[in-house]
Parts: sequence; structure tokens; C-alpha cells
Amino acid sequence: MNTMKTFIYFIFLFFYSCTNDAEKYEYIIKNDTFRNSIDTGHFIELSNGYTYYELSNIDDDEIIVLIHGFSVPSYIWDETYFESIKRGYGVIRLDLYGRGYSDNPDIIYNDELYANQVVELIEKLGVTQKINLVGLSNGGRVISKIAFDYPELIKRLVYVSPAGFHNKKFIPDTSQVTDKDIKEFINKNYSTISKGQLLDFKDPSKFIGWDTKYDKLLQYKGFARALISTTRNNYSLDHINQHIGLSSLPQYAIWGDSDNVLPLDNVKNKLSSIMPQLKLFVIKNSGHLPNKEQFDDFNNVFFNKILSDMVLLK
Repeated sequence: MNTMKTFIYFIFLFFYSCTNDAEKYEYIIKNDTFRNSIDTGHFIELSNGYTYYELSNIDDDEIIVLIHGFSVPSYIWDETYFESIKRGYGVIRLDLYGRGYSDNPDIIYNDELYANQVVELIEKLGVTQKINLVGLSNGGRVISKIAFDYPELIKRLVYVSPAGFHNKKFIPDTSQVTDKDIKEFINKNYSTISKGQLLDFKDPSKFIGWDTKYDKLLQYKGFARALISTTRNNYSLDHINQHIGLSSLPQYAIWGDSDNVLPLDNVKNKLSSIMPQLKLFVIKNSGHLPNKEQFDDFNNVFFNKILSDMVLLK
């Protein structure tokens, strides 16, 4: 009898634990109540849903638009965003669809979706100046797509540890993300994905709390769908980047010397081949996020060298 009671007790604990795990993920829906609870930034309704953004001084001649990467939203740009304000630049940062405070629509997540979101936002904000477009990691794909489709909007292109150069797949997978796909992704990844964010740094010990901040993103309904769909639709952008490389757009890249996520050494020869005009800056003692890990060196390159590059005045 005691054995049976013990067995039943552990069965109860197992199902209780599974229920608790399920309940702590993707239970927040981004509706009006949610948006009204956010006391920072702004929301604007665009073609595919509400977009969260922050901005400052957008009447300035120099406008910086900061595009985040694969999963961490616009707060990944904190240091650069506030330094831009401090130096008097106009600056905009936003959460792409499926990330941060922006909506998580049930659609295909690809470069075109994000590019159109960015362009629609700056148009609705009334920005008429050419922009300094900065893309971090997967945001590098987004700025390439914008530069390819809307080159007339851009003053400078700045890639930071960019994606889009390493891909070996040439055809996107536009298949629908099913409930089964989402459940499997959550069960496989959500218990460890936050800790995995620390691998973006050469020295993770300096970024205590970075992983727990990410935990909040796992509570938003639709986050897994966005990550799955984006992954499926990431493919080689060599044809687009080669077109940009032959254009007159000023092109720059900033890379950490110890980036193990998207290593520079793996694509350095390709960069010089398809984008021969690109000016490359390497930040020492930095992993995938030089804008955070070595922000003083990053800011020196970005503000004092790239934004002050006299090539635009020739």
C-alpha cells in the first residue's frame, strides 16, 4: 500500500511539474491591456500589427536607425541608443515583429516582413532625411534587404556582427509553423535558451542578469512561432549583398575578434569579394556583441570613425 501511495505521489508531482512548466511560458498576450502597461517608448499600428519603438531628436540631419538581431529586442542597443542621444544625433530603435513589445502576428517571418516594418515606421514618423541604418546580427539581413529594395532611403549601411553571409541554404522554407512545431520547440529549447544568450559574450561573467532578463521574452505568446519561422526563412543573401557591394552606398562592418556565433574568419574572404568597398573594423576582446561588451571601443569606431567618415563629402 505504501508503495502504491508513493507511486501515485510521484505521478502527481510529474504532472504538476509539467503543468507549471507549461504555464510559465507564452501566457502573455500582447493586447491593449498589455500595451497600456508599458510605461516606456511608443506604439504605432502598422500593416502587420503594433510596433514598439523609441526615438529622440528625429529632426536632426543625422538619423540613426538601430535594428536588433534574431531574438533579443531593442534593449540590446541600450548603450548605443543613449550615447546617440548624448551626442545629439537623431535616433530610432524598434522591436521587430515577434520580439519584445511588438506584436507577434501569425504570419511568415522573413527579411521582407522586417524590412517593410522598418520602412513603414520611418515613413509614418515623417522621417525624410536619409538614414544611417545599423543592423546587429540577424538585423544585418534586414538592413541588406532594405538597402536592396529602398536604397534611396539610406545614407550609410553599418553591419554589426551580421548574419546573411554565413548561410549555405539557398531556398527559404515558407511552410506553416504548426502547434506541434511550437510545442516541440518550447519543450526542447525554453529551459536553456536564456542561459544560451550568455554565449554571445567573450566574458559572460561581466553580464550577470543578461539571461534572466531574457526570461521575460519567453512569457509572450507567439515568440516561439517567430523564432521558428525566422530560422526557416533565413537563406543566403549573397546575391543581394553582391548587388549592394557594387552600389555607391557607403558600407561598414564592425565585428568582435572573438565572435563564436558568426565568426568573422569564416566569411572574411567572401566579404572582400562581394562587398569590396566595405570598410571593416574589428573590436578586440569582444564576442558577438561588441556594442555591449566593448562599448567604449565600439562607440569610438561608430561615432568617431564611421559617422564622421568624410567619404560622403567627396
